[in-house]
Amino acid sequence: QVQLVESGGGLVEPGGSLTLSCEASGFSLIDYSMNWVRQAPGKGVEWVSTFDKGGRTTYPNSVKGRFIVSKDNAKNTLYLHMNSLKADDTAVYYCTCTVSGVYRRGQGTQVTVSS
Repeated sequence: QVQLVESGGGLVEPGGSLTLSCEASGFSLIDYSMNWVRQAPGKGVEWVSTFDKGGRTTYPNSVKGRFIVSKDNAKNTLYLHMNSLKADDTAVYYCTCTVSGVYRRGQGTQVTVSS
């Protein structure tokens, strides 16, 4: 059974750091491109990062230079290292992928940036 489970969210002050984890089961991360997306209250879903099958990582300008996506194939886990956090980064963060033609998303983890 394909499953994605995010963790690591929490409350952090502006300028702080957090690392999110996405543990995958039922498939191997090696074989698929993985994404992080987020959704702030009252807003649409925003793409945050991609770690593709070839190992290339991409980011939108809103997080480039502050967020780093990485992967541990042995643990079958995707990470999002977030630095220099801003209030605008407050959102529920999800990892996503498409496995066997089906879009998959975890339950999400809440990140709140506030003093």
